[in-house]
Amino acid sequence: MPQIYHKTLPKGGELGLWQVEETEAYFLDRLELFPSEVKQLSAIKGRLRLEWLASRWLLHLMSGRNLRGACLKDEYGKPYLTDSDFEISISHSWNIVAIMAAPYSIGIDIQREVSKIMRIEKKFVRPVEKESFVEATKIPHLHIYWAAKEALYKAYGRKLLGFVRHIHVDPFEYDLSIGKTTAAIHKEDYHAYYDLFYEKVSSVYMVYVLPKDL
Repeated sequence: MPQIYHKTLPKGGELGLWQVEETEAYFLDRLELFPSEVKQLSAIKGRLRLEWLASRWLLHLMSGRNLRGACLKDEYGKPYLTDSDFEISISHSWNIVAIMAAPYSIGIDIQREVSKIMRIEKKFVRPVEKESFVEATKIPHLHIYWAAKEALYKAYGRKLLGFVRHIHVDPFEYDLSIGKTTAAIHKEDYHAYYDLFYEKVSSVYMVYVLPKDL
């Protein structure tokens, strides 16, 4: 199936979502995986294999290249595209994959709604963030905060980042369709500031971050 969402970002960046309806064979016939990617894929089981393949195919389509570059991981597990100066960020949830690529720090996350998110609220919501909840929209609002923390974690890209201690999302009134706020990462002497955008796309909540005032 073609992309279900595409957005052009500043300075040549792009964001895309793909609804996965194809088989593994569809992607394997087109990707011509590099040996290091074959090794990565061999460690993945079940539905995640298909999402992994779809994300690499979407990344290639968005790159505009004739010859595909390998999508590898650095020492911290952050994905990167060989022979490219662009940062990339990848997310997938229940047969939807999301790719973001730009020549600056970025992060994207998509989340399918689940009621059990209420059980883990304390693990990622700061008290000041909690004050923004309204009972009628608390569950989707929680998903935006969760996806926001994931997106910012990916933008940081170096692990060992506490969702409550280090990642701060400026409280916002939840909009049912689309909205934005600002956010920051504070860890020791590291400080980074972002504009944060959220949207409901198909069956998932999507959040992505761009450097503030880009």
